[in-house]
Amino acid sequence: MLKSMALQLQSQLSGLDIDVSVEEIEKRLDSLINKYKVSEDEAKRTVKNYFLNKNNPSGFRTLDSELVKINDIKTEGRWIDIHAKVVQLWDNEHESISQVGLIGDETGVIKFVSWARSNLPKVQENKSYEFKNLVTDFWNGRYSLKMNQNSQIIELDEDKDIEVGTTEVEMIGAVVSIQEGSGLIKRCPVCNRALINESCGEHGSVEGKSDIRVKAVFDDGKQAHDILLNAEVTEKITGITLKKAEKASVFEGGIVDEIKSALLGRYFKVKGPKLGRYVLVDEIIRCDLKGELNGILGRF
Repeated sequence: MLKSMALQLQSQLSGLDIDVSVEEIEKRLDSLINKYKVSEDEAKRTVKNYFLNKNNPSGFRTLDSELVKINDIKTEGRWIDIHAKVVQLWDNEHESISQVGLIGDETGVIKFVSWARSNLPKVQENKSYEFKNLVTDFWNGRYSLKMNQNSQIIELDEDKDIEVGTTEVEMIGAVVSIQEGSGLIKRCPVCNRALINESCGEHGSVEGKSDIRVKAVFDDGKQAHDILLNAEVTEKITGITLKKAEKASVFEGGIVDEIKSALLGRYFKVKGPKLGRYVLVDEIIRCDLKGELNGILGRF
């Protein structure tokens, strides 16, 4: 059966002036189908697109991509189309990257990277798009999507807005690190992205509006999680208001030292939706070490 599939693919590739041996095609099909348990149709599509990309790395071409849901992404090197909403755009200082962040559909969220050399239109948070000719990637146990010069981005009409599915998590553990980007920050008044050197990646130099947040690492005794606390949650658990943060920013260390004093090494119960690598905390409660945490202390 594999031989027959390989011969069929070789014929298709030959018609595109791509010379590949039957043995090489069969080897890749065997790995996908028998080792990684990929369906035959998906394996054929993945192998075909692999050789298309390998033998013609530049210039636009018609690709054998298909419309999928995020939870259907289970192999790397696959060309796909997807309808998704931009959940979050991340701060980015890499010249080679145009945009990076999270997109989501009703089945979940996934990281995306849009390369600067691709010259694709910029996307905006909370807007839904049709993304065509994206490539799946796999790194550090997670799948992601790469946008390249063959990709297309088409904004969807408002009546086709995507409802993003999220996973609600609840954990008990300790804050073990306060990350860079915590404390008083400035946001773009147009798109709400955090500014880098008083500049928005989308709207350039702008007069930012003040905000406070906490980016931290939370250890539940089993694994570490990246968590985000917005201004409201930060004030609730630390007592630090935006007004206080603005006053404290003139001193060495700013408000970050106070955040560390209030959170670092302390135990909490946190709850909120998990979007990609981050848990967006909407509820945080200080824990009694003699009470709720007795069951997990032995794991630290």
